[in-house]
Amino acid sequence: MKAVFLDTQSLDDLDLSPIAACLEEMACYPTTDTDQVPDRIDGFDVVITNKVVLDATTIRAAKHLKLICVVATGVNNIDLQAASDRGIVVCNSQGYGVHSVAQHVLGLILALHTRLLDYDRAVKNGSWNRSTQFCLLDFPILELNGRTLGIIGYGALGQEVARLAGCFGMNILIAARPGSVDIPADRTAINDLLANADVISLHCPLTEQTRNLIDEDAFARMKPGSFLINAARGGIVNEAALKNALCSGHLAGAATDVLSEEPPRNGNLLLDAAIPNLIITPHSAWGSVQARTTIIEQTVENIRAFQQNRPVRQVN
Repeated sequence: MKAVFLDTQSLDDLDLSPIAACLEEMACYPTTDTDQVPDRIDGFDVVITNKVVLDATTIRAAKHLKLICVVATGVNNIDLQAASDRGIVVCNSQGYGVHSVAQHVLGLILALHTRLLDYDRAVKNGSWNRSTQFCLLDFPILELNGRTLGIIGYGALGQEVARLAGCFGMNILIAARPGSVDIPADRTAINDLLANADVISLHCPLTEQTRNLIDEDAFARMKPGSFLINAARGGIVNEAALKNALCSGHLAGAATDVLSEEPPRNGNLLLDAAIPNLIITPHSAWGSVQARTTIIEQTVENIRAFQQNRPVRQVN
C-alpha cells in the first residue's frame, strides 16, 4: 500500500519511520493547502491527515483511495458519508492526549490560583527589588483545597481532570448533559453547576448543542470571582462574553487553550493585552511527546489492522 501524509508538521519532530515501515511507500508534506489536495492524494491507497479537509468532491475523485487515517480524534474535516459511499474506511486516533490535556488543565488552574504569571512578570519588571519586605504579595493567592470544580463533559478527559483535582482536595461537580430533564444522582444541572462552582473546566465536544454554551447568560450565573478553563473547543465559549466577564471583574480569571479560529491569523478579541488575568495557550494541551508518540503508534495499528481486514478505531 502507498500512503501520503498531508500535514506532518505537528509530528515531524518525532520518528515517523514506524508508519513508513508498514507501507510500500510514504510521501510526506509538512502542510498541504486545499488546492493541492487532489494532486497530492492521486494514486495513493492511504491518506494520512490531521486537519487537511477531504471533502466529498475530493474523496469521489480519489480512485485509488482505500483508507483515511486521521492523526487526531476529530474527523469533522472528513466527509464521512462520501467515504462510506465509496467503501473507504476512516480511522482516527483516540485517548492519546488524556494525561497531556489533564496535566495542562491543572497547570492552568494552578497558574490562575497562584497568579504565577503575574508574579513572574513582577519579578522581571523589578517590583520585587523595590519591595519593602522580603516577599511580594501584590496578587491574591488562593488554595485549591476545599474549592469546587465543575466539569462539563465527563469522558476520559473530564474524568482524569477530576482525579487530579481531587488530589488537591477539590470538591467535584459533574454537569448533566445540556437540556437534560431527568438529572442522574451523580450529575448536576448545568445552571446549578454554574452557580456553585469556583472553577469550571470544559471537556465537551463542539456540537450545535454546545456552541456558545458559555455565553453572557452563563457568565451571569457563575459565581462572582470564579474561574473558567477551556481546553475543549473555542466555539463552546462566546469570546465577547468572556472578555466582558473578565473586564467587568465578574470572573476572577480564565484560561483557554483554544480559540474560535486557529491559528488566529485574523486576530481575536481575546488577544487584547488589557484583559485582566487571562491565560491563552496555542492549542498545545494535547501535544506532549508521549501523546504524539501514541498517535504514531495508533496510526501504525490502524494501517496494519486494515491490511488484515480487521479495521480498528473506524469512525464511518
